[in-house]
Amino acid sequence: MRLRLAKEQCVGHALCHATDPDLFPIDDDGYSSIDSVEVGPAVAARARRGVGACPERALLLEE
Repeated sequence: MRLRLAKEQCVGHALCHATDPDLFPIDDDGYSSIDSVEVGPAVAARARRGVGACPERALLLEE
C-alpha cells in the first residue's frame, strides 16, 4: 500500500500530523512534507486515520 500527497491540495491544516507526527511530517510552514511512502500492514491503520483526517483530501492511500 502506498501513501502519497497531492501537494497542490494541501492547505496546511496539519490534521494528519496531529493524528501521527511520525508518519505525517510537516514542513516549517505547516504543510505536509510526505511525498510517496510505502506503508506496511503494521502502520496501515495509522495511515488510514491520517488520510481520513485531511479535510482537503490531499492524502491518498493506494492499495
